[in-house]
Amino acid sequence: MKIAIECKSPLMQKSMEMFLHNYLSSSRQCDIILRDEPCLNDARCFYVSTHKGADLVKPFSKSQLILALEAKYKLLKKDTPMREEASLKEEEILDIEILEKRIKYLTSEYQENILKAVRVFYAN
Repeated sequence: MKIAIECKSPLMQKSMEMFLHNYLSSSRQCDIILRDEPCLNDARCFYVSTHKGADLVKPFSKSQLILALEAKYKLLKKDTPMREEASLKEEEILDIEILEKRIKYLTSEYQENILKAVRVFYAN
């Protein structure tokens, strides 16, 4: 199950990224798009809100979120035919690009933390 998160609320975006870090994917190759606003004409959309029409109503726990997403994924997989081999190769290329971006982000974050520690050390 691959999930893209597109929330308008920065707090909701970050919370969902933390909850679902093992499932994150780009919106191009994801199975489900998690949003905090209603979406029209997209079967992959998973709407999280306080409104009764939402796929998952707030407040919720991490386990409730995962279970609801798994149910949505199973429902989508029943309706979707198997993909062609060419599209799978394209997804593998995109997976590598996402991984490269994630590695760059993590290494730059790590570098910033080391530099902060060095500055603090020499400031004293």
